Amino acid sequence: MSEQLATVEQARQLGLLAEEFEHIKQILGRTPNFTELSIFSVMWSEHCSYKNSITLLKTLPRKGKKMLVEAGEENAGLIDIGDGLGCAFKIESHNHPSAIEPYQGAATGVGGIHRDIFTMGARPIASLNSLRFGNINNKKTQHLMRGVVKGIGDYGNCFGVPTVAGEVYFEDCYNTNILVNAMSVGIVKVGETVSAIAEGKGNPVYIVGSATGKDGIHGASFASGDLHDESHEDLPSVQVGDPFQEKLLLEATLEAIKTGAIVGMQDMGAAGITCSTSEMSAKGKHGMKIYLDKVPTRQKNMKGWEILLSESQERMLVVVKKGMEKDIEAVFDKWDLHCEIIGEVIEGELLQYYMHGELIAEVPAESLVLGGGAPIYQRESKEPEYIKAIKSFDANAIAIPTDLKAVAKKLASNPNIANKRWITVQYDSMVGVKNTSTNLKSDASLIRIIGKNKGLAVTTDCNSRYVFSDPYVGAMIAVSEAARNIVCSGAEPAAITNCLNFGNPYNPEVYWQFSNAIKGMGDACRKFDTPVTGGNVSFYNQSEEGPVYPTPTIGMVGVLEDFKNQMTLDFINSGNVIMLIGKATDDIACSEYLKDIHGITKSPVPHFDLNDEYALQQTIKDLIRNQLIYSAHDVSEGGLFTTLLESAMVNSLGFEIETDATIRKDAYLFGEGQSRVVVSTSSEKAFVIENICKEYGVPVNVLGTVTDGKISIDGEQFGNTIDYKNLYDNAIGQYMTQEVAV
Repeated sequence: MSEQLATVEQARQLGLLAEEFEHIKQILGRTPNFTELSIFSVMWSEHCSYKNSITLLKTLPRKGKKMLVEAGEENAGLIDIGDGLGCAFKIESHNHPSAIEPYQGAATGVGGIHRDIFTMGARPIASLNSLRFGNINNKKTQHLMRGVVKGIGDYGNCFGVPTVAGEVYFEDCYNTNILVNAMSVGIVKVGETVSAIAEGKGNPVYIVGSATGKDGIHGASFASGDLHDESHEDLPSVQVGDPFQEKLLLEATLEAIKTGAIVGMQDMGAAGITCSTSEMSAKGKHGMKIYLDKVPTRQKNMKGWEILLSESQERMLVVVKKGMEKDIEAVFDKWDLHCEIIGEVIEGELLQYYMHGELIAEVPAESLVLGGGAPIYQRESKEPEYIKAIKSFDANAIAIPTDLKAVAKKLASNPNIANKRWITVQYDSMVGVKNTSTNLKSDASLIRIIGKNKGLAVTTDCNSRYVFSDPYVGAMIAVSEAARNIVCSGAEPAAITNCLNFGNPYNPEVYWQFSNAIKGMGDACRKFDTPVTGGNVSFYNQSEEGPVYPTPTIGMVGVLEDFKNQMTLDFINSGNVIMLIGKATDDIACSEYLKDIHGITKSPVPHFDLNDEYALQQTIKDLIRNQLIYSAHDVSEGGLFTTLLESAMVNSLGFEIETDATIRKDAYLFGEGQSRVVVSTSSEKAFVIENICKEYGVPVNVLGTVTDGKISIDGEQFGNTIDYKNLYDNAIGQYMTQEVAV
């Protein structure tokens, strides 16, 4: 190789430590050249190697009765949902690109996560997201939200997969570092999946899909550092998506799998050709010879390292059985997609990259991958200073407002509570008629499975302020709320995928948050038997203002075995009895009420007990199976009042309730103590429900009745539901009426 040898200074510029540069020299037995150093820099970046998180991630539960592959084995998790079908699903972040170029950053996040699903042979049937923005009053926040929402909507709508669920929060800590997490869910017949593997000496290696350009070069490294004032200069690190090309690639890929010619296949996401060649080779214990000048490119005179590191979208690497080349080529020609042989599988475990006949890089595949030669660290951990302020919080020092009606109306228009209609109307939730969301109002989104009387329940959940207050308990709540939403929709929780968004891992306080959140997540997943199928760690969500709230987003899938058990959240008829299942607590801590009305952002996590939560969910399952309730809606942000309001608004009904005199009234109405569900039923069934709750040891209380459209609390009139609905529906749209240059 004639290329100039790399230096330790170049290694630092590419995000590697001096000791990591020395480690590379030991692996190779020589000094790497610049191309080889670039390969190691992206594959050893946090984004690809998980070098600061893998030790803790291995403590999470990875096995369960429905698991078909363990976490990390394939591009996405895969569970058995019965009837010979599997569900592939995964969530990943596209935070840094979206903060710099929100439209393409968000769009390519959606495209990338769908490719992870159909690379395995599954057809994507649903998309979800979890979004975090800064203060909604800021023009920059509004600009970023417009771009992100349009990017998600345009890509998903054009690609033809419905966006069925998600969550959106606004907090000042996300002013610079927004979070854009995208999730995809797909269906495949068990036994018809494709592995991301390279094996079989002499088998040809193809690149299929779009041509390769200079967009996204060093994107993985870009995602593995803090954002700063000059981050916009890194715009070439942001990829550009094409949903129409991806649709062609989806259909061609699924058709190609049916030929039986494919040995292995992997999406080219982070680190592009570098990542797919190294991971497939390491898994198959084989090497590859790759001829980079054979890669179709969009720009002339691209250098070898640029082709290797490009993260251009809508591309796959495919290993094909020798002798079946024409079968594969015919499929991709039919769909008018590039399908070029760029190399072959070889014995040994070396990756050899050539450019115009010259060997420009030679590295062992195993040295690049997660769990192989990539370095592994466990960073210093320290309890954050702000925990002292949280522990010193005294609820008794908070006065109860004299006008709780005004409080209720303000909370109804709180952006973290209110209807996200301005966002959701830009997503097509019904595109792709083969598998459709029911679009009925329920705590989780329900998706029908073709030809079956069963479906999937899907949700994304995380209250990051809870995790900030107590990472261990907050992460348990994130898993528990996801499971609660699945259960309240009539389904059985099956497994999770996670997207772990944190600050800089070299910050001991951030690492303390991360390690405690992992422990809490693991404990909750074991309790609900919802193993972790995989996901994504996104560190470095940090700027000059500091780190974002720790945000371990949970994507959960559940199985609805029979649609007769589908449960919605809406009150059905005036006169029905309203009941609260679960323990009401005298707790205003960490609530939207405490922040919005009293301006307090540091307080303990709301009341939570994992055993109580488990008993509650078993109770709700029993009530639904025995068809004893007409609606179920969990208590979350905004507390009991918001839960009741959301159930009433759907059918323009109201409610009349009595509070508990032993609990301060603001806590009873607006506190966010966990493990509570509001149900409605008939007066005849209420007694049966009380007996079942006693059997499970779960508190139950008759709150009142459903009314014709007015709201009454303790005999005091709180107004008409329609007035609250106007506030609730228009809270976000009022900020987004006019685009302003930023």
